Amino acid sequence: MDPSIDAIAQLRALAARVEALAERCQRLTDENRSLRQQQEQLFAERAQLLNKNEQARSRVEAMIARLKSLEQHT
Repeated sequence: MDPSIDAIAQLRALAARVEALAERCQRLTDENRSLRQQQEQLFAERAQLLNKNEQARSRVEAMIARLKSLEQHT
């Protein structure tokens, strides 16, 4: 086999591998971007839920205090 033909075949195979890696890199970049957006949304949702939980806890504590106060006055 002609060495130049073999070199051309190797270059084509290498080019195909480089192209596949570039496509994979782009897919991973897109996936990473999407995952970071999801993470930010989940952090925001978590903060909202923690805030709601704190508000509910405060309301329950206030109700308990009122009930204890009523109990002491009767």
